[in-house]
Amino acid sequence: MTRFAAAAFALSALLQGTAAQTWCGKNYMASSPVVPPGGQFPIPATSSKPLLALRCAPVIKPYLPEDVSAPAGFIIDAPITNLQVENAVPIDLPAHGLLGELAVTIKVNGHTLAEGPIALNASKAELPFSLKSLKPQSNAYDVECSATYSAPGSKSKPQTFSAQTTLSYLPTPPDGRSVTKMDLRTGALMAKPATGKGGAYETVFPVGFYTDFGGYLATNLSVIDEIKAQGFTVIHPIPTFDNLTALAEVVQRMEEVGIYLMYDMRWTYMNSTAVTQEVNRIKNSPALLLWYTGDEPDGTSDPLNATSIAYDLINSLDGYHPVSLVLNCENYYWTQYTAGTDIVMQDAYMIGLNATWSVEWNTSCTPDYGDCGCDNCKGEFEDISTRMDEFAERRFVDGWELSKAMWTVPQGFGGSEYWSRVPTGKEFVVQSVLAINHGALGVVSWSAPTTDDITASAAALSRSLVTMKDFILNPSAKFEHASVNRVDVGLWTVGGRTLVLATNLNYAEAHFDLSSVGGGLALKALIPRQVLDSGAKLSGHVITLESVGTGGFILGL
Repeated sequence: MTRFAAAAFALSALLQGTAAQTWCGKNYMASSPVVPPGGQFPIPATSSKPLLALRCAPVIKPYLPEDVSAPAGFIIDAPITNLQVENAVPIDLPAHGLLGELAVTIKVNGHTLAEGPIALNASKAELPFSLKSLKPQSNAYDVECSATYSAPGSKSKPQTFSAQTTLSYLPTPPDGRSVTKMDLRTGALMAKPATGKGGAYETVFPVGFYTDFGGYLATNLSVIDEIKAQGFTVIHPIPTFDNLTALAEVVQRMEEVGIYLMYDMRWTYMNSTAVTQEVNRIKNSPALLLWYTGDEPDGTSDPLNATSIAYDLINSLDGYHPVSLVLNCENYYWTQYTAGTDIVMQDAYMIGLNATWSVEWNTSCTPDYGDCGCDNCKGEFEDISTRMDEFAERRFVDGWELSKAMWTVPQGFGGSEYWSRVPTGKEFVVQSVLAINHGALGVVSWSAPTTDDITASAAALSRSLVTMKDFILNPSAKFEHASVNRVDVGLWTVGGRTLVLATNLNYAEAHFDLSSVGGGLALKALIPRQVLDSGAKLSGHVITLESVGTGGFILGL
């Protein structure tokens, strides 16, 4: 339980009609019995024969008429696996030699849009097509992706496979409405400047905070100027928005300074009338980057279809901006809640935490019982990377690796409830970079205002991402991950340059030898440039990291 006091949760539970005081489906009151919560993500069965799990998706969501003169594309995944994941079917492979290729065809309404060969085990292979044969429409096109396979040298009948996806090709938005596109090759967001005064689409790596509205943003608009000047890229105002005049003034000032809006409907997303009003009120703002619906809906056991109902409604009203939500539970109806989003966030808060004994409820915490503030956590930084990795694995099992992105919510608070202290600025950066190294494409912390130390460290991270995003969000980047003695390292190589992002999970100095990764990185020929310094230095081929230190370096010729 993270966003409100226990009494407030008990009240909201009654108002929402939940059956009992539970969190992540678990009883947590000392007087309550231990009852397994259920809702665990199923472990895929294993096949004795190889399986092909064909997946396809458009490169960009949505396409617009402005894109018609440039090549569009579909991306194809063709993993061979023994896990019985979504859309995995048996494939007869040769016992020896080359595997050969798939002949892939992509059709809309019986018309072939794209076709070409794709290697087996390909990841995010692209097939180009032209939008000229299609008309923009408000509803997504249903797309049929089919593939045939003949093993080299085989005289057997070709095998056939299929997958379905949708193609969003929307009309030019009315009234100059902003558009946020997703590059599904990476999951990155692309948007024009938040001022609405024109400019090209650019990739956006959001860094910012869930930010107090009524007692902070709405009472002093100059705060928005300060946030922009510090280098943050997004503000996520925390509802309720009872004063609509103040809300309009906040959004207008965000447009004026050019910072993006993440609009939160946590208290209203299950009310279709309220969602309709809010979407229609905000959707034309050039500052709008994305919507946000469920705030830990798995924790409060919201109806399992609630996020999907809201998602469909928002897309029927807008369709030009992605939808996000945050999940708090480690493993509670993940598929059902994640079905209703484009971006799934995780918020494992592990600083100053007793992960096995609830200081709020005086009970133990187990996989079946209790609430310690971080569900099924150990109280260490690895809770974050484990959560990110689990989300990524489930995304693959459900067939969503081409359609849903992942963000992270670092802990920027403490000193109350389950958390005995506030993280330091360096700990904040460790939380953020660890998640980035494990797939996070956005960093939005709970919550602001926070300490000067966290604010300064978060701002430094955001400013560094102006440079680092050209690697992390680049579709052509080759990624490598390494972890040695609790030093977590991500490497993104684009052309002849490599971004190295290293973070130390230890509360003691640590070292990382770059000659062990990236094929040695031809270190003698590379010139280092440090782009993030949160307690790290590079000397020769060794990165020295202070206690919970983090560093970002670009190595290039």
